[in-house]
Amino acid sequence: MALLQISEPGMAPLPHQRRLAVGIDLGTTHSLVAVVRDALPEALPDAQGRVLLPSVVRYLPDGERRVGYAAQAQAALDPKNTIISVKRLMGRGGRDIDSTVHAPLDFLAAPGMVQIKTVAGLKSPVEVSAEILTALRQRAENLLGEELVGAVITVPAYFDEAQRQATKDAARVAGINVLRLLNEPTAAALAYGLESGAEGYYAVYDLGGGTFDLSILNLTRGVFEVIATGGDAALGGDDFDQLLFQHVLQKTGIVAPTPEDVRLLLDRVREAKEALSDAEQVTLDVTLSNGVQLKLTLTEQALAEITQALVQRTLKLTGKTLRDAGLRPEEVQGVALVGGATRMPAVRRAVEAFFGQPPLAGIDPDQVVALGAASQADLLAGNRRSEDDWLLLDVLPLSLGIETMGGLVEKIIPRHSTIPVARAQEFTTFKDGQTAMSVHVLQGERELAKDCRSLARFELCGIPPMAAGTARIRVTYQVDADGLLSASAREIFSGVEASITVKPSYGLSDEQVAQMLQDSFQAAEVDMQIRALRELQIEAEQLISATETALAADADLLDGAERASIDQALQTLQQAKEGTERQPLQAALKHLAAVTDEFAGRRINKGIQQALAGRKLDEIKV
Repeated sequence: MALLQISEPGMAPLPHQRRLAVGIDLGTTHSLVAVVRDALPEALPDAQGRVLLPSVVRYLPDGERRVGYAAQAQAALDPKNTIISVKRLMGRGGRDIDSTVHAPLDFLAAPGMVQIKTVAGLKSPVEVSAEILTALRQRAENLLGEELVGAVITVPAYFDEAQRQATKDAARVAGINVLRLLNEPTAAALAYGLESGAEGYYAVYDLGGGTFDLSILNLTRGVFEVIATGGDAALGGDDFDQLLFQHVLQKTGIVAPTPEDVRLLLDRVREAKEALSDAEQVTLDVTLSNGVQLKLTLTEQALAEITQALVQRTLKLTGKTLRDAGLRPEEVQGVALVGGATRMPAVRRAVEAFFGQPPLAGIDPDQVVALGAASQADLLAGNRRSEDDWLLLDVLPLSLGIETMGGLVEKIIPRHSTIPVARAQEFTTFKDGQTAMSVHVLQGERELAKDCRSLARFELCGIPPMAAGTARIRVTYQVDADGLLSASAREIFSGVEASITVKPSYGLSDEQVAQMLQDSFQAAEVDMQIRALRELQIEAEQLISATETALAADADLLDGAERASIDQALQTLQQAKEGTERQPLQAALKHLAAVTDEFAGRRINKGIQQALAGRKLDEIKV
C-alpha cells in the first residue's frame, strides 16, 4: 500500500503535478489536438510534423481501418468505404442527409442515427468520429508520454442536443473523458482574448468545412460573455466545393461521373480552391477512370463569382446576429476569422467590407479553435493559478419551451440565455379531475408546437384529482455547460415528480437548423395571429364547458326565452370557435358572457340561500 506524504511544519510542499488535458477541434475537413505547455497553448504535430489530421476514415475488408492522410490518399480509389465530412452526419437521421454533399457513400436509413454501409459492416457517424478522436488521443499521449485526464472538445455553436450528445458518445468510445463541450467561436475568442488581453465587443466569423457560426462576445477583465450567436448548420467549405464541382462538370460536359470520379474531382476542386487562396489562377488537370484527361484553368475571380451567393448568406446571418446583440458593425472592436474556408480572399474581402476593418489574422484559422479549447482544458484540469482564471459565459442558441393547450409553445428558457442555466415555470390542469399531464419538450422560436423541434415527451402521473386550474405543476429545465438539457415536472401539493434527460435519437435536419431562426422572423406576424386565435379558442372552450355545466345543474332558474337566448349564444360561440377569424370569436365570447351574466347572479344567490337555509342569525359569522 502506498503511503501518503504529509507536509510537516517547515517542510516544503510537494510540487504541483500537472494533469494532462487537451483541446480537440473535431472538424469537418481536418481535426487537431492542442495542449498548454510553458503557459502557452500549442497544436501537437504527428511524426511528420503535421498538426492537421484529415477527418477521413477508410474501412478495409479485413476489419482494418486507415485514419487521416492514409485514408485521404486512397479516397478516390475506394470512395464507398472512405468516409469524409462525417461531422455533417452526427446526430442525423436518414431523411436529413444531403446525398450530393456525401456522394458517393451508401446509407441505411435505420431508426435513429443514419448508418453508413462499408465492407467492414454498418458504421455509425459516432463510430467514425471515434476513430478520428482515438487517433488524436494517441498522438497526444505518445508525444507527451502520459495518459489524458480529459479533453475539451469543440462543437459548432448551432449543434443541437442530438449532435452534442453524439459528439460526447464518440469521445466515450474513443476513451476520452470530456471535460466540456465548447462552442467553436467561443474557443476562438479565448485564444484571441488571452493572447492580446483584448476588451470590448468582438465578432467571431467561423466558416468551417461543414458549418457557419457567427458569435458576438463581450470581453471584459477576464470575463468572456457570449451575447449573441447565429449561423447555419448546413453551410461550409463543402458547399463551396460542391459549387466548384458542378462548375467543372458543366464546363467539361461530364454528365454521369462514376463514384470514383466523383471522389477524385471533389478532392481536386478542393485542392484548387485552397490553392487559389494564394494564387490568381490554377490549372485543374485530372485523368478520369476511363482514361479521359480533363484540363481546366480556374481563377480566383471566377471562384469568387461562383460562390458569391454562399458568402452573402454568411453576411446576412452576420447582420442578423449583430441586430440580436443590439450592435452596429462599427461598434465591433475586432473580427476573428476561424476555419479553413476563411482563407478564401473573397471571404476576407467581404468580411472586411461588412465591418469596415481588416479581420484579425494573428492566429492560424485552422488552429485557433483547438488552441482556445486547450486553454479551457488546462483551466478545467486545475493546472492554472487562480489569478490566471477567467470566467466563460456561453449562450443557448435556440429557445427551449413546452407545449400548452391548443398546440401553443410557452418558452421556458429563451435563446441567448447564458449557460449553464436552470429555469422553472408553473402550469396547471385544464380539466376537472385530471390526474396526469404530458410534458412535451420543444426547441425553436415559433409559436406553434408543430413548427418547432420536438426533443422529448414524458408523463407526470399521480396528480391528485382536483378542479381544473387548481393543481400547480412546476416544470424545470436545466441546461449544463455542454448545452445538454434535462427536464422535470413536480406537482406542488402532492410532491409527485417525473424527469427526463433529453437524448433525442437524432438531431435537426440541415434545413431545419439553417432556417429555424429565419422562419421565426419571417412568420412572426402570422404566428402571433395564430397564437391569439388559439388563445381565444381555448377561452371559448372553457366558457362553453362552464356554461353547459351550469345549465345541467340550474336550468330551472331560467325561463324559456332566457334559455333559448343562452342556447343560441352557445351555438354561435361553438361555430365561431371552429372558424379562423378572431373578430367573430371575440364578439361571440362577449355575447355569451353578457347573456349568462344574470344567470350567474341567480346561481350565486341560490348558493347563498342554500348555505344559509335553516340557520339562525346569531349562528352566521361575518
